[in-house]
Amino acid sequence: MGGSVIVIGAGIGGLASAARLAARGHDVTLIEKEASVGGKARRVEVDGQPVDAGPTVFTMRDVFDDLFRQCSTRLEDHVSVRRAEVVARHAWSERERLDLFADPRRSEEAIGDFAGADAARGYRAFRLETRRMYDILNEPMMRGDNVSTPLPLLWRIGLWRFDAFAAMRPHQNMWRALGKFFPDPRLQQLFGRYATYCGSSPFAAPATLMLIAHVEATGVWLIDGGIHALAEAIRQVGESKGVRTRLNTPVTAITTDTRGRANGVELASGERIAADAVICNADPGALASGRFGEGARRSVRPLAPQKRSLSAMVWFAHAETAGFDLSHHNVFFSRDYPREFEQIGNDITPSEPTVYVCAQDRGGHLSSASPDRRERMQIIVNAPANGDTHSYPPQEIEQCTQAMRSTLQRCGLTLESDMPCKVASPAEWERLFPGTGGALYGRASHGSAASFLRQGPRTRMAGLYCAGGATHPSAGVPMAALSGLLAAKKVDADLASTKTSRPVAIPGGTSMRSAKTGVTG
Repeated sequence: MGGSVIVIGAGIGGLASAARLAARGHDVTLIEKEASVGGKARRVEVDGQPVDAGPTVFTMRDVFDDLFRQCSTRLEDHVSVRRAEVVARHAWSERERLDLFADPRRSEEAIGDFAGADAARGYRAFRLETRRMYDILNEPMMRGDNVSTPLPLLWRIGLWRFDAFAAMRPHQNMWRALGKFFPDPRLQQLFGRYATYCGSSPFAAPATLMLIAHVEATGVWLIDGGIHALAEAIRQVGESKGVRTRLNTPVTAITTDTRGRANGVELASGERIAADAVICNADPGALASGRFGEGARRSVRPLAPQKRSLSAMVWFAHAETAGFDLSHHNVFFSRDYPREFEQIGNDITPSEPTVYVCAQDRGGHLSSASPDRRERMQIIVNAPANGDTHSYPPQEIEQCTQAMRSTLQRCGLTLESDMPCKVASPAEWERLFPGTGGALYGRASHGSAASFLRQGPRTRMAGLYCAGGATHPSAGVPMAALSGLLAAKKVDADLASTKTSRPVAIPGGTSMRSAKTGVTG
């Protein structure tokens, strides 16, 4: 029989850790302050329609296949999943458009048609390089335990393989590295955008982040109902294994015993729940800012505001469109990418932003028919993570809306003028996820040591663990799940160690010994 575990926060990481621990025989209570599970993978009702309001790109399906298998079921028994033929559709103007495909040979051909034979050869070399990066880092870094310095990682990939460490390119700038593969600045911009998948600037991130392009090239999947449907599926599987889910239940403090070890939580209602271990599936900034009590404040290092990842201006819309044949994932680029990130770095929303549009009713095929009238969309523009110091008044939101529309119109997409929509600014993200300033990805991956500075599953407080997209290994749906599974692994091991190390009385004598070591004392 396992121990008792409380998981705070029903985001993807919390759901994954709860399901995994319950499948391992632990007594798990999952506590969520909102009315539904999913965390950032939530839904917003617009014009009577449910619009997915969180992450939209689903990759590394094997992570979830494995999670569901550990829970004695299959992913496809709970959600409808299909592979997208078109990974993403990109535009720089009405005439400059480029699709990337699930079939890399089609992508190479499309790049050649778009930018010439040299660009196609550059893409081929880029694919080989990013695949090598992924193969080196997948098991030891992304799926392995947290590493706080490069040395343990070198040990795992083989200390003799300094060529492998060099292949990670941790000391090279991503933007400059991309320029070696793609002299065409449009392609440099396209593949540089992958840095934003973990809330970072391609002008400050290490070239290591180029491997994200390989992750996406290996498969983008579409889920009927979006990522929120995936969250609900993990919840159901966890509950089938015994997880007790409590919604609309804010946690105000993580409680401790006399030794300073986490031993449960206190709820806003005043109720206390005891546990052998607590997993906090929240941005570590919430712990460091005292959102879960003064004792937990010291469990993690605080993050300086300038180290935060990107936030976003997001429009959840139900609108008619015209002029551009949308796929499921679409990117409309600004004409001055360096200026865009310079403005964000100066706490200014971009005057001419790059715009991502997830057309949720489109199927990710080469030709995706437009719905008869309005369609559901999530529209995202990168923004500074200053939601704790800046209120984003209506006039500023309107200014951002017009800048977003201008980029779309320049690229050939028109949205109806009075479309029903709701807007979330960095201030709204701070309200939903306190202690972050609206940062959606935790710490920005800037500098060569960035990968070794993210909060790991264990904290400074015994019995308290972290999970979620702001912790190791990184942001994104599969990475958040991996963080939850890593936290579950640590809890499982630590509780087993604690249980077997408890003193056991020796019949006929007064001395005690450890059941784990057999040493008397």
